[in-house]
Amino acid sequence: MLPMTPGAFPSHRLSVAPMMDWTDRHCRYFHRLLSRHALLYTEMVTTGALVHGDVARHLRFNAEEHPVALQLGGSEPADLAHCARLGQQWGYDEININCGCPSERVQRGAFGACLMAEPQLVADCVKAMVDVVDVPVTVKHRIGIDKTESYEFVRDFVGRVSEAGCTTFIVHARNAWLKGLSPKENREVPPLRYELVYRLKREFPQLAIVINGGITTGGQVAGELEQLDGVMVGREAYHNPWWLASWDADFFADAPRDLTRESVEEQMVAYMAREAEAHGTPWPTIARHMLGLRHGLAGSRRWRQVWSDHKLKSWHPRDVMALAHAQPPLIEGGASLLQAAMVHA
Repeated sequence: MLPMTPGAFPSHRLSVAPMMDWTDRHCRYFHRLLSRHALLYTEMVTTGALVHGDVARHLRFNAEEHPVALQLGGSEPADLAHCARLGQQWGYDEININCGCPSERVQRGAFGACLMAEPQLVADCVKAMVDVVDVPVTVKHRIGIDKTESYEFVRDFVGRVSEAGCTTFIVHARNAWLKGLSPKENREVPPLRYELVYRLKREFPQLAIVINGGITTGGQVAGELEQLDGVMVGREAYHNPWWLASWDADFFADAPRDLTRESVEEQMVAYMAREAEAHGTPWPTIARHMLGLRHGLAGSRRWRQVWSDHKLKSWHPRDVMALAHAQPPLIEGGASLLQAAMVHA
């Protein structure tokens, strides 16, 4: 593997992408149980939500989540500077600006992928943030927008923004189509073009270049780390979270841990109980993030059904875990898991 670019954040070697409605603080707590070193990202938080909303609700996180980065969505330099300062005050290890989300809702806010058409504005935003925080300010972006497929477009974007003080770029190796595709289609339809990301690294060797998009195996990660400073994994990390348990040994030169799916589940149950007591958080709000923990194992379907059954929401999560691991009761007809548990109590 190539050594990481000087000044790059070590945990950029492997990170979990910011994903709306998924990578909340409960999800990040779960992922941290699996990997001690991977960099974790928040969902995108808009500047408006922090300027006009409940700051604590959006920025509160668990101390165990470090290293953790705050992703911001916005396009006003002063607002982004204010929110970056808040992020540093709350203890985040990095502030990231979203220049890659293609959704029309985000476009209406004049940020996300459409910002790639305004590199000077992004540079002004980055400079405003860099001037007020000591933690790294990074940019996540696409390789192009709409049908603009020239390398020069993304090269000029990175060049201009880097002059403002950004030294780490996380590149989703697909174009973002601002019209005609849903966000889901934007993750699948535009072709992956990794070669443009490699060219960025060759042209800007002093910058940390992290690749994102379509990476689902350890072999792919290892291959990308031969050419780039880091890899960001998105949906595969969420749907198959047990993969994260191998990351520290495979990619951070850490000693293997005696970790089991059962021990992780037990720690999550304890966390659910603490969150219920401290904040009144219902356990299903947390459990939804770990439904892939037993992916591929015998009995995983029933295990997921139990942890997904909202009829059990009044139960203590420890009792839900016990039911999830119990032998399935033999009941005729379509009895729910709750009915089955009542019958066999």
